[in-house]
Amino acid sequence: MIPIAKPLIGETETQYVMEVLKSGILAQGPKVKELEERFAQLCKTKHAVAVNSGTAAIHAALYAAGVRRGDEVITTPFTFVATANPIIMQGAKPVFVDIKEDTFNIDPESVIEKITPKTKAIIPVDLFGQIYDYKAISEIAEDKKIKVVEDACQAVNAQIDGKMAGSLGDLACFSFYATKNIISGEGGIITTDNRDYAELARRFRHHGQSEQTRYEYFDLGYNYRMMDLQAAIALAQLEKVDAFTDRRIENARLLTKGLKDIKGIGVPYIKPGTKHVFHQYTIKVDGFRLNRNKLIEHLNKNDIGCGIYYPKPLHLHPFFMKAGYKKGDLPVSESASEKVLSLPVHPSVSKDDIKKIVEVIKYA
Repeated sequence: MIPIAKPLIGETETQYVMEVLKSGILAQGPKVKELEERFAQLCKTKHAVAVNSGTAAIHAALYAAGVRRGDEVITTPFTFVATANPIIMQGAKPVFVDIKEDTFNIDPESVIEKITPKTKAIIPVDLFGQIYDYKAISEIAEDKKIKVVEDACQAVNAQIDGKMAGSLGDLACFSFYATKNIISGEGGIITTDNRDYAELARRFRHHGQSEQTRYEYFDLGYNYRMMDLQAAIALAQLEKVDAFTDRRIENARLLTKGLKDIKGIGVPYIKPGTKHVFHQYTIKVDGFRLNRNKLIEHLNKNDIGCGIYYPKPLHLHPFFMKAGYKKGDLPVSESASEKVLSLPVHPSVSKDDIKKIVEVIKYA
């Protein structure tokens, strides 16, 4: 089976974890600090704050950005639920807007239509590894005096116009979950150039207390700390991030070369000036001789893993429909959910694997 995702754990990860185990410092410690410093360097930001998941990163970032009960936060429904849940966790309301058909990323024009006096922030998502339209969103945010929290959980090492994912909003959030482009098993990190935001995020991850003055609680906080055990894995992965990224990009290029002329298969669009890091290689199945479900069956019968990200946009799930959303409200997102299919693109995928994927689809 060619899996849709495969974590790559080598000797360096094992070595770094053993060093932590032998040190006796298993919880947040020097490895977390080192990871924060090195990840900030990667993203070209002044600060990074490590936490125990991408969800925690978004939650802490919203807190730092001042999102509170009664506020509204605009985001996309074509994403994993962890983009939206932290908005509710802060007592705010997620306001869903539609996406662009080519990139699957948030549509700036739709954002403008949904801004109200209650709008506190926008969460654009760098979906599948391609950065959102940061120029348009930044202009809107500056004009309306609202914050931008970049959900870069799928976009470690991505770039646009020479700028790094993680450096484009007021704050940004990454995930190191076991299937991401670099991993720590579970884990996440926040990046920002704002010292005050970084300090607020550090307090939020540590029960509301400053790490300089223990047992003085400034506000509500959570146990969102990352362990040195997790940071050790992430540090080893960070050393390989360029090699991992290059392999994903090359695998995506070969897949596109093989699939682009097949009728009914739409290959990923890459915006000019963008370094798409292909957390997922996502095609559109539209007018192909097999419908999407039949194609999935065909791929699986030939030992090729695949996945639908995402089979239903968030606004059509019962939990979010309570806010009054209904089918037809966000047609581009709804259409995308019926057509998308992700194929293996991770660094373990070989050229022979890609040849097989292309041939199995081509001759289906």
